[in-house]
Amino acid sequence: MYGSYRRQAHGACGALSGKEMATGTAVFIVLTGPKATRQVEHKIMQISEILQPERIVCQPDISSKKRSLELLSGLLADALPDFAGGEIFDSLIGRERLGSTGLGKGVALPHGRLSGLKKPIAAMAILKQGTDFDAIDHNPVDLLFALLVPEESTDEHLQILAHLAAMFSDQEFCSKLRSCNDSDQCFKLISN
Repeated sequence: MYGSYRRQAHGACGALSGKEMATGTAVFIVLTGPKATRQVEHKIMQISEILQPERIVCQPDISSKKRSLELLSGLLADALPDFAGGEIFDSLIGRERLGSTGLGKGVALPHGRLSGLKKPIAAMAILKQGTDFDAIDHNPVDLLFALLVPEESTDEHLQILAHLAAMFSDQEFCSKLRSCNDSDQCFKLISN
């Protein structure tokens, strides 16, 4: 049942555009009996709830996966005074060791969990040129969206990742992000 629900939920999210994903509501079909279905509305979180312009960097000259994760860890650490940059980096790199978070088409969603974190938080980097991120399509990555969630936040973590994956699968949206020159411009685009 759970696997069936996840596939349907992912399909419902995948059918929405990047803009709808940033501001809308997804409708999930949930199996409740042998042949019964019902619709359940699920409010999709706003990107501005987890990302702010001061945690966005546009066009840095970064040449490695490690340096990219260090940059993102630093952005997150600046907003999380109770956590050290090394602790955040360890969370992100620990997840990368399980398998690359490079989705393909120049996009990566590095993510991790932190014990003691109260709510999800994100940082973003739009690199000047792509870097090797061991992405599934072997192409360099230039759009990185890092996510940290509380240690116990399993369902919310998966929902946010599904939301981000759907949003970043929109190639027109990604093209517009790549043309951003500053964090405010990027933030306006990603939160609309």
